[in-house]
Amino acid sequence: MANVTFRIPQQSLLQPFWDYLHGNYQDTLRSPLFPVVLSVSTYLLLVAIFTVLDILAPVCPSINKYKIHSESPITWSNIWTTLGVTTYNHLVYIFPTAVGQWYWRPPTPLPKDAPTLSEFVFGILGCTILFDFQYYLWHLLHHKIRWLYSTFHAIHHQYSEPFSLVTQHLSAWELFCVGFWTTVDPLLLQCHCLTTWGFMLFNIWISTDDHCGYDFPWSLHNLIPFGLWGGSIKHDAHHQKPNTNFAPFFSHWDWLGGTSSALCHSAALRGKSRNRE
Repeated sequence: MANVTFRIPQQSLLQPFWDYLHGNYQDTLRSPLFPVVLSVSTYLLLVAIFTVLDILAPVCPSINKYKIHSESPITWSNIWTTLGVTTYNHLVYIFPTAVGQWYWRPPTPLPKDAPTLSEFVFGILGCTILFDFQYYLWHLLHHKIRWLYSTFHAIHHQYSEPFSLVTQHLSAWELFCVGFWTTVDPLLLQCHCLTTWGFMLFNIWISTDDHCGYDFPWSLHNLIPFGLWGGSIKHDAHHQKPNTNFAPFFSHWDWLGGTSSALCHSAALRGKSRNRE
């Protein structure tokens, strides 16, 4: 038999991209301000896109048919109120924290090697699963203990029909907890910094998608089989029935804890019915 050799690539598929970032933007990437600027700018971009859809939906049936509550347009009052809370949180809490990091924390060293593709993907997945568990417990406690709910979490439930800007319509305590887990979980799982930033962006995207108020055919909850992913349908049901659907992303903790709501299934069926029209 002829000798057959299999060449296994020793270099990560992400290495050329990492080399480009490392060689051209090293000082920027090493700054403690970089993760903050990256996450805030990504959030504002996503919110801007969904807000444009909210404004166009009442006069554009092709957009409105994907709204979970197509009969309830988002008003400018809703937009300004939630935007005001978001701006306040960023100026009073996030910005001073970022400045403090910049002042006290030295620039972080960057590794020369990129993570492998599997390390990158499974690192983001692992951080997402861990964050989902942490927030499920936090969320459950803040609904079951009346003082915690009224003191810290009630502001998030000011709107029973969420839209994208509700994502960070939060108290300072909840904002701190979410930011803490997003920062610490990649450290616990010993992720590469590129994986950490990927997780941050993914977390912001799926959190905003959870609150967007739309049921698009390409949304994750319509692409991931067996109902494993909750998405906007499940989280909208949580705002309708606040003692159900506590997990932010996956569905398994609500299944195991008996806190899953049938309301999300009926909403999903209504959304599919509208999509067929």
